[in-house]
Amino acid sequence: IEVKNKDSKALLFTNPVNKKNNKKFNIPILMNIFGSIKAVELLIGNLNYITQKIENILHINPPKNFTDKVNLLKTIFSLKSVFPKRLNKKGKCQEIIKKYPDAKLSDIPVLTTWPKDGGPFITMGQVYTESLDGKTNNLGMYRLQVYNDYTLGMHWQIHKDANLFFHEYKKAKKKMPVSIAIGGDPLYIWCAQAPLPMGIFELLLYGFIKEKNARLVKSITNNIYIPENVDFVIEGYVDTEKLKLEGPFGDHTGYYTLPDMYPFLNVTAITSRKNPVYHATVVGKPPLEDKYMGYATERIFLPILKTTIPDIIDYHMPENGVFHNLIIVKINTRYPSHAQQIMHAFWGIGQMSFVKHAIFVGKDAPELTDYTAITEYILNRININNILISSGILDALDHSSDNFACGSKLGIDCTGKEVEKNNINLISNEELLEKFKKIDKNVKKIRQYFTYTKNPITILTIHKTYSIKNFFKNIEHLSDFFNILIVIDDAKNNIENLYMILWRVVNNIDAKRDIVFKKNKILIDATNKNELDNFKRAWPDDVMCDKEILEKLQREQLINLNENFFKSFY
Repeated sequence: IEVKNKDSKALLFTNPVNKKNNKKFNIPILMNIFGSIKAVELLIGNLNYITQKIENILHINPPKNFTDKVNLLKTIFSLKSVFPKRLNKKGKCQEIIKKYPDAKLSDIPVLTTWPKDGGPFITMGQVYTESLDGKTNNLGMYRLQVYNDYTLGMHWQIHKDANLFFHEYKKAKKKMPVSIAIGGDPLYIWCAQAPLPMGIFELLLYGFIKEKNARLVKSITNNIYIPENVDFVIEGYVDTEKLKLEGPFGDHTGYYTLPDMYPFLNVTAITSRKNPVYHATVVGKPPLEDKYMGYATERIFLPILKTTIPDIIDYHMPENGVFHNLIIVKINTRYPSHAQQIMHAFWGIGQMSFVKHAIFVGKDAPELTDYTAITEYILNRININNILISSGILDALDHSSDNFACGSKLGIDCTGKEVEKNNINLISNEELLEKFKKIDKNVKKIRQYFTYTKNPITILTIHKTYSIKNFFKNIEHLSDFFNILIVIDDAKNNIENLYMILWRVVNNIDAKRDIVFKKNKILIDATNKNELDNFKRAWPDDVMCDKEILEKLQREQLINLNENFFKSFY
């Protein structure tokens, strides 16, 4: 609940209890450390300074005079702190050493966050791996399911560096060493999720930002090096011949990711500080802590993105677009189809290749974070002739495509002049609802938004009893009353809450399947898909806290909720 506040604060739980096992811990749990812009800048640094520093390095020019030479030497000298330093001693993280069988995961206060989670999950684990030849190191952040005292699920997805290493070891028929750090400098955590290119060790970024070397020590039972000042280190190996059912897990998409087969770690040792702190985060429906971690990523990686696509001015990933589902990009267009060219470039660059929906606006567009103004700008420029639907790779967590990890991409070019106003027949919500109800009594509510723009949006909720594609055919004669029609399920959706409706739409659609163009109208089926749509995959549940739990906390006066809270975030 705290993370939903605009300037949320970090929370320290000093006396955690595992009620299931009636076990008390003297290890405090620290959460929501990245819970605001202020917190991000305290923990990572001044983002403008870091961005400018990257810009300077990416645009080094040959020195023209003595001053230029001195500045160049300063820049080169500053890079000495980038490379991690390996220490020939034990670290603070190894003040207490427990080896198997004394090393037990149940001695760490790992949380079970959501009601339908498959068990406790480590959510801020820094997963350290290395290639089979030992030449390439990687730091990633993956959820880690605790099965029992000695077994930990490794949710590294097919596109992750650790998964590539896994297949190297598998081909060689060798066990893969892994060390998982928890806690320490929060910058380690942020670096673990930074979208660096394959082969670049994320702790180089730590040294660059911190301007001091990351100090590493060797794990006790394998050759993996980890930061010497983290709170916990879980060491072990992955048997590449064995997999285990992992999940479900209430993920950052706001949906549960469904159970699937993944590798797992066999614990060989757990080391820690004498007085460790356990770090954790909560993911689920936005806004949550990852909003601010994503903001830092967005700002710091902008100059790097510009090296590949120089005509990018700025970009923004709204948190209710869960980052990889929606991106808005401001560009300097210089010739016809320039935006379409950049769309293709976007879908071929590193982790940008996972973006499902991209909207491109011109250099005259308002601030990308001024959501009302940028929405008006976009709606005044949408033209179906400037919409591109392609296909490609998707994030492994995407649930709406017909096939796992691949599906449609939507690109909208709104860089041109305002379009001509479509002369639609604007009537009241109540009158429009009656017209739709005459066709299907299962239509529940209708709201029209941005009616003063060239392309108003009409949102309709329905209790779906047949394919929405057939519904679209049945309402063709009503097309004079709308320009953009979005259909969502009546259940679990508040038609007044545009923030959560955007979240629902970009999660739920596969553009090629779910967007229909008719007579210059855009019709979007953002309902949950099922057998009515001939959808073969399982559709996951929303991540929601049981209301009974919230009501209990309310009775105990631990929280203070009102109906507006549920309308805003449910």
